[in-house]
Amino acid sequence: MAASPAAAAALLAFLALAAAGGVAADGSDHRYKAGEPVPLYANKVGPFHNPSETYRYFDLPFCSPEKVKEKSEALGEVLNGDRLVDAPYKLDFHVDLESKPVCSKKLTTEDVAKFRNAVAKDYYFQMYYDDLPLWGFIGKVAKGGKADPSEWKYYLYRHIIFDILYNNDRVIEINVHTDQSALVDLTEDKETNVEFLYSVKWKETPTPFEKRMEKYSSSSNLPHHLEVHWFSIINSCVTVLLLTGFLATILMRVLKNDFVKYAHDEEAADDQEESGWKYIHGDVFRFPKNKSLFSAALGTGTQLFALTTFIFLLALVGVFYPYNRGALFTALVVIYALTSGIAGYIATSFYCQLEGTNWVRNLLLTGCLFCGPLFLTFCFLNTVAIAYSATAALPFGTICVIVLIWTLVTFPLLVLGGIAGKNSKSEFQAPCRTTKYPREIPPLPWYRKTVPQMAMAGFLPFSAIYIELYYIFASVWGHRIYTIYSILFIVFIILLIVTAFITVALTYFQLAAEDHEWWWRSFLCGGSTGFFVYGYCLYYYYARSDMSGFMQTSFFFGYMACICYAFFLMLGVVGFRAALFFVRHIYKSIKCE
Repeated sequence: MAASPAAAAALLAFLALAAAGGVAADGSDHRYKAGEPVPLYANKVGPFHNPSETYRYFDLPFCSPEKVKEKSEALGEVLNGDRLVDAPYKLDFHVDLESKPVCSKKLTTEDVAKFRNAVAKDYYFQMYYDDLPLWGFIGKVAKGGKADPSEWKYYLYRHIIFDILYNNDRVIEINVHTDQSALVDLTEDKETNVEFLYSVKWKETPTPFEKRMEKYSSSSNLPHHLEVHWFSIINSCVTVLLLTGFLATILMRVLKNDFVKYAHDEEAADDQEESGWKYIHGDVFRFPKNKSLFSAALGTGTQLFALTTFIFLLALVGVFYPYNRGALFTALVVIYALTSGIAGYIATSFYCQLEGTNWVRNLLLTGCLFCGPLFLTFCFLNTVAIAYSATAALPFGTICVIVLIWTLVTFPLLVLGGIAGKNSKSEFQAPCRTTKYPREIPPLPWYRKTVPQMAMAGFLPFSAIYIELYYIFASVWGHRIYTIYSILFIVFIILLIVTAFITVALTYFQLAAEDHEWWWRSFLCGGSTGFFVYGYCLYYYYARSDMSGFMQTSFFFGYMACICYAFFLMLGVVGFRAALFFVRHIYKSIKCE
């Protein structure tokens, strides 16, 4: 168990060093002399509106060398869909070039059709020059004010211009644009001879090397963006203050009245009819049904909460600076593997507290509860990516690495955590004894059933985060850069507080109605925000994005289902823990026979 935080701290230290400035994403600090080659890698091409649908650069018939040289990549880069190869352009340090030929190429009718299809779908290319990202469109569509697509003209850019800024012996910034006069008409299916050209222009800049990545994060720090983010924070804070103030006032007043009433009832005669939450004290700590599944959900949710906390720590110290290729995916894989001991410990110890006997089955269920659906989703989506020949399809070697990590790190730590949990010998702390036979639950109105309660529980936490959700979606499923992790962390804290309070309130009203089956209800109500987030996915896909095609649609809804499921488990744990604390507290405050 102790190894998990230590290893995560080691990862934190290394990545923080990389983020501190002066160290490139691949762990090196490049200085160049005039005329020295600077590495330029072509990464991928794809439709601008479909961020998951990307292809290798040379899948399009650009000028390519006889042997394409691939760059070795880290696990996170491969998971991110990066496939870097040597680009056909030579950009030596401080060497200006003007209309230098790359190659002369005869485009066949198939090549023309392939380029035309790419231009029609707004294909862009991405490259990395000295670990700085650059993008550009490969062509343009001239509509000429006509509505009929058959009358549109399609053009390919054949002349790329690189503008590079340097400071002494270091590359600081690179921009790329195209010569709008050097176009190739792709409208008709006919063979065409094309000469591809490129130009390079170097300019000096006073910007220091340590600040060269600030250009990419500055877009999310613009004043009007920050105003929206702070409006989101204020909106969420007002929601929290109103909710917590209202609930605290109501619950304290109601509970005070309850305590007075129950104290008076004990002194008075016992011939009156019993009602209220006190009179189910013999059932309120009766263990839930499907306790193995409940314990597994609790363990998995706690692990995901720990994972989220570690990711926020890394983000707040500056590890996930823009285009630190694959850093987030690497951190997710490593930290998930190292925190699996937490899931094993929490699940098994709680299962044993609930007097469960088959702890081995409980441990296996814990290991599969989140990984199982994620693995099935991955298998389907990876098959789709392979069918599309997209870079999102993971190579066999990468899949083997992930399986090895799960086999050699995740599963052993899960088992060790489970053994530690089983040997903890802790007992469930219940302030009241449980009766032998369960009390019958009185008939309840429809709005006190599980689904309406979940809808009420999920709406308020979702309303506290929905403004920030748009920016996160635009970053993950678009090309917007998100770097304001401090604001995101505040929103996350607010989300936890609102989830805890609303679950406590609904638990109280459930117990007041003499419904003692609150265990699963509190977990489901806490996690119900995950369903609202998935509902927001539908709205975002159809109303706020231009994503299209089977591959992009399946990737979006498939992986968002996994993320929302993780959200459900994590917030379910928050809801249950808050409800358990509250229930223990109120039943300690009364005399239970």
